[in-house]
Amino acid sequence: MTPTEASTVAGPVLEVRNLTTSYPLRAQGGGRARTLTAVDDVSLRIERGETLGLVGESGCGKSSLGRTIVRLIEPSSGSIVFDGKDITRLSHRSLRPLRRQIQVVFQDPYASLNPRSTVGQILAEPFRIHRLRAAERTARITELLELVQLPADTVRRRPHEFSGGQRQRIAIARALALDPSFIVLDEPVSALDMSIQAQILNLLSDLRQRLDLAYLFIAHDLSAVGHISDRVAVMYLGKIVEIGSRDDVFGMPQHPYTNALLSAVPSHGNRDDRRRRIVLEGDLPSPLAPPSGCRFRTRCWRADERCAVEEPVLVSTGGTDHAVACHHPGVEGPGA
Repeated sequence: MTPTEASTVAGPVLEVRNLTTSYPLRAQGGGRARTLTAVDDVSLRIERGETLGLVGESGCGKSSLGRTIVRLIEPSSGSIVFDGKDITRLSHRSLRPLRRQIQVVFQDPYASLNPRSTVGQILAEPFRIHRLRAAERTARITELLELVQLPADTVRRRPHEFSGGQRQRIAIARALALDPSFIVLDEPVSALDMSIQAQILNLLSDLRQRLDLAYLFIAHDLSAVGHISDRVAVMYLGKIVEIGSRDDVFGMPQHPYTNALLSAVPSHGNRDDRRRRIVLEGDLPSPLAPPSGCRFRTRCWRADERCAVEEPVLVSTGGTDHAVACHHPGVEGPGA
């Protein structure tokens, strides 16, 4: 396959600026209507051929951010610039040609694959939707199966005949059908056994190199993120609280939330395996009523009066691309 025309454009493949996604909630029992802000003023970029890992607890807004970026959810404000073009307010008709360049792989491959269709029909669907020539489909489908390391006779079978890992390979093949340059991978290995996870991660890394792809890799498993990502963004209650290269974020985490997440993982490259486990107090607050000031302060051992009244902004550490939103950044855990 040849590189797409989009890959010749200078600048990042994706740039998100001050993106916010809110959901109005209906009033119940005579109460007042409320608004849930799942993504709150997020800015980030992804370079061509790069993988940005996005991590955080369940409910922190990771999937909402990914789905907003590909316009499966409409943003409330901010902008999404893909390949130098602002796609935030494009109509669905105007956005349709760009859909070929932006694809998604979801967590549950069985739910995202039509159980009544054969694999051949599933892989042919993108060509039909985008009205591409039928004569090219057979050869392309064979090529796609080779890319994801599945046999050619896979086309005659249906999703229920495959294992979870094989179904995810089929979902990846479908995402690759139209030669995209950017793919959102929304928890693509979390439903798989550990041994299968490693196989899928290696496949995704290989495909990125071969096809010059860029990924937004969404996960709660930091081991998987460390395996595949070039840079890492940490999300908490709709906000990016730390972002930087994988080595910087994993090796010198500055936000206490990042420290807590990493402390639960046994090994991070050349980090000391004996990192003391940090157990966070309390549950993740409701995004309907986030804490004032720093949103993490209700679970943070460094919090003081300033944290309760002043929201920290994301600023670089020492003039690098490693940035943190914390009034008291550092690598120390509680009691240090």
